[in-house]
Amino acid sequence: MAGRIHDDVTRDLGTRIVAGEIAPGAVFTLAQLENDYGASRTIARDAVQVLESLGLVASRRRVGITVQPRDSWDAFAPRVIEWNLQGPFRQQQLEALMELRVAVEPTAARLAALRATPAQRAELRRLAGRLRALGSEGNGASDDFLEADVAFHDLLLQASGNPQLIALRAPVREVLTGRTRLGLTPPVPAAGTLEEHESVAAAVSAGRGEEAEAHSRSHMLSVWSEVQSDDSLA
Repeated sequence: MAGRIHDDVTRDLGTRIVAGEIAPGAVFTLAQLENDYGASRTIARDAVQVLESLGLVASRRRVGITVQPRDSWDAFAPRVIEWNLQGPFRQQQLEALMELRVAVEPTAARLAALRATPAQRAELRRLAGRLRALGSEGNGASDDFLEADVAFHDLLLQASGNPQLIALRAPVREVLTGRTRLGLTPPVPAAGTLEEHESVAAAVSAGRGEEAEAHSRSHMLSVWSEVQSDDSLA
């Protein structure tokens, strides 16, 4: 019970800050949180500690808990991404992460072609085939498609062998999941999307780095274009 209340307080306060309802520079106290949420001092303090770890707030004695500017937040934290996707900054979050993916996933594909294990190469081919089958059947917005898509891009980053690129798996996973949950993923993927997954997998499997990078970049640019048009659905 206490754990659920703690999560509720953290989520509500976090989403309000991320949405701009509580502006940067605003100051509040633990006592105010206790009163607003009907929570114990321990729960209020634990919620603040979580938000502090994400960079959303800073606590100082005799000052209180101060909401921090947006550029101080942990932009890669899955919770921050999730809360952004639920609020008025959804489009900005989608575009920011897509810009990151355009910049890094083609490099990850090139490195994966050099470094992936035989098992990873085979799994990328299998996942690409799974995506092709589901997408061709009009199941691009399904949980099964999402699961395979997340697994494909997760594995591509992992197979790069670069720890910094591998660390991007969580934010990429969050934005892929967020788009589907928000109803922004089309049942029938955009033309070329399924083919590019297969082309990336084939190039990685064959060890052709430049080709893997080119196909990944083409795919990322296509998805970026989709995301830029999502603002009509915001």
